[in-house]
Amino acid sequence: MTTRFDILGIGNAIVDVVAQADDTFLSRHDMRKGSMTLIDPEAAETLYATMPPGQESSGGSAANTCAVAAALGARVAYLGKVANDQLGTVFRHDMMAIGVHFPSTPLYGGASTARCLILVTPDGQRTMNTYLGACVSFSEADVSEALVADAAVSYLEGYLFDPPAAQRAFRRAAAAAHAAGQQVALSLSDPFCVDRHRAAFLELVKQDVDILFANEAEVTSLYEENSFETAAERARADVALAALTRSEAGSVILRGDETVEIAAEPTRVVDTTGAGDAYAAGFLAGLTSGKPLPVCGRIASIAAAEVISHFGARPQIDLKKLIRSV
Repeated sequence: MTTRFDILGIGNAIVDVVAQADDTFLSRHDMRKGSMTLIDPEAAETLYATMPPGQESSGGSAANTCAVAAALGARVAYLGKVANDQLGTVFRHDMMAIGVHFPSTPLYGGASTARCLILVTPDGQRTMNTYLGACVSFSEADVSEALVADAAVSYLEGYLFDPPAAQRAFRRAAAAAHAAGQQVALSLSDPFCVDRHRAAFLELVKQDVDILFANEAEVTSLYEENSFETAAERARADVALAALTRSEAGSVILRGDETVEIAAEPTRVVDTTGAGDAYAAGFLAGLTSGKPLPVCGRIASIAAAEVISHFGARPQIDLKKLIRSV
């Protein structure tokens, strides 16, 4: 079946602010390195005022995936909630400028557009402090069933799963996708997200998800297993396709009885922000264009390696050229 879009991302529409900081800065602000913490508007203003200068751009996990997928040549759409304010306008313009269809209606009144303040330490680890703002108002009403039906894969961002309204929106999107014969992908996003909603995530994975993206910490948290291998086998049983990343150890792709191991691409790690997002983008761009799993995994690995070789979660060189020989 021919669709208008290869990928429809659904997630938190956030303006990212990425800055370099040392471990002392994290300690002074009581931050746990490598974690994602939700903060209130006052904390967001205070941290923004004290953190070093940084790069600002439209972001959020699924939005980053959409941006990288578009850079790879995929046809991409995105749904996420921004406010009718300056940052919301910036977010919309950025997404449309990179070729991502963004039809979501902005929020009038209420919370402002979300922002994520990201501190990157010299070891490349990113520590995220997120003010969700308008994101928490995303609901079933924001899910266009017609748009979902017109995308080969609807890609759901685990970070959005916190509000009950968003959980209902996920289920509506999944139902619409399957009714149209399309696929649903889910990124677990963060082990802390999984810890907060493990039962609901497990139900969603088993009932509504065709393609699961997770890193080692996330998948072991989901299944409460100490062993990656055991958690991976449980994922194999629950979904049609699982793509599980293991940092420098590469990734493992599972489909039925098939197991494909993908080596990590050699690169200098500068900033791990968006590594998983870029991996999902490369994998889905390959999958929706009919590539075999080893090629999908290689494209995913190349995209992730490019993103972590510099600051920021968006590619800085032509990804199409990078994957031309794959």
